[in-house]
Amino acid sequence: MPRITTPSDGSAAERLECWRDAVSQNLAPLDVLPGGSADFHASLHAARIGQVQLSVITAEPHTIARTRRHIGSDAPDVVQLTLQLTGQGVLTQRDRQARVGPGELVLYDTRRPFTYELEQRHSGLVLMFPTAMLKMAERDLTRVTATSVSRHDGLGQVVLPFLYGLAQEVEHLESRGTPRLAGNVVDLIGTLLAERADVDRAAEDDGPDMLAWRILRYMEQRLTDPGLTPEGIAAAHRISRRYLYKLLAEQGHTVSGWIREQRLARCLQDLDDPALDHLPVAAIGGRWGFPDPAHFSHAFKAAYGMSPREARAARR
Repeated sequence: MPRITTPSDGSAAERLECWRDAVSQNLAPLDVLPGGSADFHASLHAARIGQVQLSVITAEPHTIARTRRHIGSDAPDVVQLTLQLTGQGVLTQRDRQARVGPGELVLYDTRRPFTYELEQRHSGLVLMFPTAMLKMAERDLTRVTATSVSRHDGLGQVVLPFLYGLAQEVEHLESRGTPRLAGNVVDLIGTLLAERADVDRAAEDDGPDMLAWRILRYMEQRLTDPGLTPEGIAAAHRISRRYLYKLLAEQGHTVSGWIREQRLARCLQDLDDPALDHLPVAAIGGRWGFPDPAHFSHAFKAAYGMSPREARAARR
């Protein structure tokens, strides 16, 4: 399939309209809403192998929205997944919201409305294929819809690097790919999603203490993400934000307090590490979810009674 790019001339609104037509024809009918960029540009490079379509998309910030008016009674039963390569997005579907960062995969159901808000310049690999190819029960598919899977979690460590490789080779896939490769791709994705569904099912069966432990472990693995929020944490575990607060309160924590304490503890460790003396103090904070140096310094001093610079100097 040819590469599609927005025109170099015309207004940003005209390019956005052109992009709406391109993604509606190549992916699924939807609306495209403007983001924070005054000068919108985007490109799409698609390939088809067997029944699987892969598209690598690069674009400025915008939001895609598939509404009920886009979904007719004859809409194909197709599943859609995005592997976020760069940038971040927020997917909302089925009263769930999933924040998706680089290296995370998210599934959404094209038979139902959804929005995907892409907050910055980004790139992603979008995969589409008939839902039946997954060979998953509808209840398990529902469990994993609008939840993100990280390349650091379980089989994500194996499957997502493979998908990264497909994204890098998308321009050659139609000449090299075969229906057998398409089946292998979907089988790997199905195995990954089945693992995630099993985890979610176990969480439903676990008591509150085990669920709280899973949530704390989930947050610990994502401390470097400045976008880690109660909304995203609750959505990933298919619980309400109110229940999330209740679970952690029973463990003696608040969500924001626990995240802040853990991040500051990691920062203190890094400031105490001579091997990291080449990193500026602000970079230490940034790598642990404090993108604002002034906020990092204030929070650190409130916790330890000294500024990050003073902590590093004291160790020296």
